[in-house]
Amino acid sequence: MSWTLIRSIAREYVVLLLGILAALVVVFLVGDFVDRAKAYTGPDWISAVAELYLNKALVSLHQLAPAALLLAAGATISSLRKRGELTALQSLGFSPRVLLLPIGGLALLACVSLVIFEEKVVVNASRRVEEITVHRFNRWGDWRFYYVPKQWFRRGEHVFHLRGGDVEKGFENATILTMDHDFRLRRRIDAKHMRHAGSSRWTMQDVMERTFHADGSVTLRTPVAAEYDLGAEADAFRIQMGRPEQMPLAEIRRQIAARGEVGLETRNFELAVHNRVAYPLAGLPAALLAVLLAIRAGRRGHLTAALVEGLCIAMAMWSLMVVSRTLVLGERMPPALAAWLPFLLLSVSALVAWARYQGLFARVRADGATGRASASLRQR
Repeated sequence: MSWTLIRSIAREYVVLLLGILAALVVVFLVGDFVDRAKAYTGPDWISAVAELYLNKALVSLHQLAPAALLLAAGATISSLRKRGELTALQSLGFSPRVLLLPIGGLALLACVSLVIFEEKVVVNASRRVEEITVHRFNRWGDWRFYYVPKQWFRRGEHVFHLRGGDVEKGFENATILTMDHDFRLRRRIDAKHMRHAGSSRWTMQDVMERTFHADGSVTLRTPVAAEYDLGAEADAFRIQMGRPEQMPLAEIRRQIAARGEVGLETRNFELAVHNRVAYPLAGLPAALLAVLLAIRAGRRGHLTAALVEGLCIAMAMWSLMVVSRTLVLGERMPPALAAWLPFLLLSVSALVAWARYQGLFARVRADGATGRASASLRQR
């Protein structure tokens, strides 16, 4: 295998990848600006828009990179075919590995880099995009869904309604309901102020405690201050608001643990954890699939066919991700399966394309036909 040839293919792939990625990002940003231009008003709006689209460029670069890996792989093979180099390689008996190795190696390197790039750059850029959009241009979207403070929590037999405050300053106007095994109310504590006293103990100020007995009677206590063991430590209430996609991976894991302890939904956070790796990594089997489709016998259309095939695959995968996310939020699909499903399907498709290229299916059919013919002759 010629390293000069591998370097040449790798160089062409990198040039096409950078060109296609830049074109996709520019098209996306221009289309986005045209669609939202009427909302960009107010004093010094030009600098705000410049900062907004600088951060959007970083976010879109990460989002569009797997599709660019796919399109650039097909374009590279089509370019070789157009110049007659692919035919020359095949006639000289070169294995398809001479094409798959440089493109697959670079695609893998790009996928790993995208994971790091998202963790170090895209997370902050995405958060900044939303801050500018909401606070500077007053476009809220679904911002409230992720940033409205959580007030209801459940830990063991206790249900907490914390209307204001936080762990550090204490909670205001707190209500704690204690339930039995049949979910009947046994006790209700209302306090104007609730502060952590260490471990799972909490100090209440201006308390009104009602105890509900089995015979229907109620006992009322109104101590000025009291301390209760509520079975929940302070970390259980350190719930960070925001989109999980805009949090570092370590923080997402902490939020999954904290939210799970107090009965909050964690499926979208679990999906974000898996997507942090699964989404960029899908670019690797996508690029290999594009190469195998582009080198198949009887290929027509060259570059146009490669781009159309790539766009169709990208759209199919994007639609699958949208549907899978919806199923996850509807509790109809595990988050891990939803995140890794595109990668798995692309990998299977690449293996099938490789098997077809090697003629494995044809040999299996031929062996089957030969076996049937032999059996027929023996019967005669």
